[in-house]
Amino acid sequence: MQAAIRPTPAELKEIIAAERTANPFLVWRTDEGRQRLLVLEPDRWRVTIGRDLGADIPLSWDREVSRAHAVLERIGQRWTLVDDGLSRHGSFVNGSQVPGRRQLVDRDRLCFGSTEITFREAAIAGADVTASIAVSVEQLALSPMQRNVAIALCRPIRESESALPATNRAIADEVFLSVDAVKAHLRVLFTRYGLNDLPQNEKRVRLAATILASGALSPRDF
Repeated sequence: MQAAIRPTPAELKEIIAAERTANPFLVWRTDEGRQRLLVLEPDRWRVTIGRDLGADIPLSWDREVSRAHAVLERIGQRWTLVDDGLSRHGSFVNGSQVPGRRQLVDRDRLCFGSTEITFREAAIAGADVTASIAVSVEQLALSPMQRNVAIALCRPIRESESALPATNRAIADEVFLSVDAVKAHLRVLFTRYGLNDLPQNEKRVRLAATILASGALSPRDF
């Protein structure tokens, strides 16, 4: 199985954009570690997965994946994983092999060979859209200094999407605050954007990506 890779700010922006469609979507990485997304539009009812280049999700690099490995099918409003003996090594959801068909729920981890694909549920994505709209309204209530901190945090990513958000020290130097004061403002921003429950090492990247994707800051801010 592929080792977990922390999404870059640019990749998080892609995920946020997919969340805002309110459709289910799939996220995975190629053998080179590049993120790939497939949004499951309302008119799509079937997704093929396999090593064959003609598959909807072609995992051509993974020798443990069969040419026609598995299928995702929409039944009503629910997506299911189907592996009716198509694959040599089986298909797995959250570590358990699927003997036939299994209904999928948000954040299920689908494993084919050594490749993991994450399923994101439409209902959860729709909730995220509502939260994003509410956040945009809340953004109007940010103090000038909180806004300056947000700008400083995002500045490196505006200059290069492969960069990481600014450190607390860099933000402090830009906005003329102490590091402790910067941390306090960031805690407020984490709360406003609903990120308190994320692991600590993901909060800053997710915050910067969410702010930039929301349109809360304009190019003139940088």
